[in-house]
Amino acid sequence: MLEQVIEIISDELNLDKEQIKKESRLREDLGVDSLDVVELVMRLEETFNVSVADDAAQKLETVGDIVDYLATLKA
Repeated sequence: MLEQVIEIISDELNLDKEQIKKESRLREDLGVDSLDVVELVMRLEETFNVSVADDAAQKLETVGDIVDYLATLKA
């Protein structure tokens, strides 16, 4: 799942996959802004066929947080 999330972030933000790590912070390290978060969440929901609550989306701070959250939704 981590590889899929990295692929989505890379695609949505036009970033090199090599610079995206599990511990990468979305805002500080990857430059994600609030619009990017909305677009990422929509893409994640579509890809993984889940629904991400708005309050949960705001709490996702790292790539690892996204992976962990998606794992709980898919469990």
